[in-house]
Amino acid sequence: MKIMVCYDNSKSAQEALKLSIQHAKHFNAKVFLVTSKVGGTKDSAEDNREAEYNLEHGKTLLEKEGIECEARLLIRGLESGEDLIKFANENEIDEILIGIQRTSKVGKLLFGSTAQHVILEARCPVVTVK
Repeated sequence: MKIMVCYDNSKSAQEALKLSIQHAKHFNAKVFLVTSKVGGTKDSAEDNREAEYNLEHGKTLLEKEGIECEARLLIRGLESGEDLIKFANENEIDEILIGIQRTSKVGKLLFGSTAQHVILEARCPVVTVK
């Protein structure tokens, strides 16, 4: 089994990571810890270093639990939701865990919602975590 954790080091993403440990142990699964960045901005180099650091920290936690894992920073010029779905399809992911945060309807309209896109477009079960 393959589990993908959409990871941005937010509190909800950290909770998703904790849940992935339980699922991975129960299903003897490999965990893919994934962050997606659009890239191309002036501040993206520092953002990318921070994302890589957070991914490595999460990977270390999984490895300490004896869980096979990979950490991936995706910078492919796609919006995050689209990129995460593409990765899940390319890697035949069986379950996606994603943290959610409360966003107003206006916020979703203006900025979109990565979690909403993943929930609606995924070919596999998606578990949301607050």
